[in-house]
Amino acid sequence: MEDGTVNKEIEDTETLRAKVIIVTQERDTLKIKVNGLEQRVEEITKENQRLRNLEFAESSLEQDNNKVDFYTGLPSFTLLLHVFNLCKDYVPTSHRNKLTPFQEFMVVMLRLRLNLLIEDLAYRFQVSQPTISRIMTKWLEVMSLRLKSLLVWPDRETLRKTMPECFKKDFGTTVALIIDCFELFIERPSNLLAKAGTWSSCKHHNTVKFLIGITPQGTICYISQADPGRTHDDKLEDECGILEKMTPGDAILSDRGFRGNTSSADVLRVRIVQPAYLYGRVQLSGEEVDSTRRIAYCRIHVEHLIGLVRRKYRILTQLLPTDSLKVKENQLQAPVDQIAIICCALCNLCPPIVPMFEKEEV
Repeated sequence: MEDGTVNKEIEDTETLRAKVIIVTQERDTLKIKVNGLEQRVEEITKENQRLRNLEFAESSLEQDNNKVDFYTGLPSFTLLLHVFNLCKDYVPTSHRNKLTPFQEFMVVMLRLRLNLLIEDLAYRFQVSQPTISRIMTKWLEVMSLRLKSLLVWPDRETLRKTMPECFKKDFGTTVALIIDCFELFIERPSNLLAKAGTWSSCKHHNTVKFLIGITPQGTICYISQADPGRTHDDKLEDECGILEKMTPGDAILSDRGFRGNTSSADVLRVRIVQPAYLYGRVQLSGEEVDSTRRIAYCRIHVEHLIGLVRRKYRILTQLLPTDSLKVKENQLQAPVDQIAIICCALCNLCPPIVPMFEKEEV
């Protein structure tokens, strides 16, 4: 009996040892498989990062104009490439740059177009946030200087020859410009004087104000520097220098925010056409109502264009930091002015909003 018990225990021990060996082998096999899977996951992760970086490379955009329009606001890749080529040679680069010049350009376009956060852009392009900030600074400076040439002041003879019918019918060929002001919200300044100076009674917020001028053909030809939101429209008109660009005999369409009798306009013999005022009267005369209607019909194009710029480049709808109002070292303009110039210039590359000919009435 004792021998049988011993033999049984020996057999059980051997069986247990065999099972341990099998389990150990299976564990080692699984470990090898796990290591292989981890290595594969790492390879896939790196490949995904590479593909994400290529998402905004030329090769991923050149065959898809819808994608170009969504990410940049421009109607075609060819036009996007022209803008890039216009600027790229003037942007400083080094061998340490993690992104290609085109990818840096797309960083700026995504920021302007979709108002993406700096953090978001850093994750998308697999770089640090300070790198994104440096890219924005150097590209905004160059793009604002190079693209400003797209804000073309109209030649008087060309204006007359290409005057849209809706203007020609009511004002002949005298209208050279339509002007208006638009405001961008800014953070509340800590300085009391700056806080009071930027407070807009119209928007009930701290703002900066731009004066914008468009031609009757619907292209932006002028954008002023940012002024505090409290600045009155007619003061901005007098001081920004836009009237000095006019030719004697020209007419400007404006709204009631402009006085229409500025000293500069009188000296330069420029006629400012505005809707009629009540001046304490109960109602306007029939002739004034008709004149106001005709002015509003043509003036509405500038409001449509301002709305178009805002919709296309959503950075203009965000609350801008006060730092964007300061001119940085070795730069000619504040970032807010650079952004306004770039967005208006890019909008000029899109189809015009003013019809050249009236549609026939049925």
